[in-house]
Amino acid sequence: MEKSKTVGFIGGKFLPLHLGHVYAIMESSNRVDELYVILSSSKKRDRELCERDGIKYMPAEIRLNWLGELLHDLENIKLLHIEDDWGDEDYNWEEGARIIKEKIGKKVNFIFSSEPEYGARFERLYPGAQHVVIDEGRNAVPISATQIRRGLYKHWNYLPKCVQTFFTKKVAIVGTESCGKSTLVKKLAKIYNTTFVHEVGRDYCEKYSDQLTKAMFNYIAMEHFLLQLEKAVESNKILLWIAKQ
Repeated sequence: MEKSKTVGFIGGKFLPLHLGHVYAIMESSNRVDELYVILSSSKKRDRELCERDGIKYMPAEIRLNWLGELLHDLENIKLLHIEDDWGDEDYNWEEGARIIKEKIGKKVNFIFSSEPEYGARFERLYPGAQHVVIDEGRNAVPISATQIRRGLYKHWNYLPKCVQTFFTKKVAIVGTESCGKSTLVKKLAKIYNTTFVHEVGRDYCEKYSDQLTKAMFNYIAMEHFLLQLEKAVESNKILLWIAKQ
């Protein structure tokens, strides 16, 4: 008889996703045949947390995108999203558990978290499932989402690259033609150990001897936008770019 597969889940707001989450997900995935990573989101709850801690709001679709990029090549991990309209104070654990079990659609053998105080609650809501606490003292990755929200750039290195890209500040250097913008941006990039986006429009002007068509401005804008996305991945907190006045 074929041995039945073990199923577990780990949930969170991932507000934002950080390397402590990554460690917990990887450790959990090593202990079961199938791991469900559950993003629990609420526009009300999540906006309140972001506003309280003074950080840019992270929509659920952005957080799902981060998790999707992180987990796409790990076959035993599946991603689920559960949205509600509860706040922190009135979160309905019973209804939340019912939705989670319905979404997974299989017997849950293990529940993973980093909070030992959830043990009694999980025992009541998921009879027969074992609660496994991962890195309770945060010794492997000494950070929390709250710390990051309250000091994003101080704790920058605890963010995966895909998350860093979302929070990278884009700074435009604007000026008239031949006023030294390119030189200034290159020097600033060296000082701040980051990257910059060069003036794509100048490439076109040089290539076509300033004889540009109206359609080319759409190409310039698109190339500039795509170059920003590419360079943001390599940047260090800020991304500089050049724009004509």
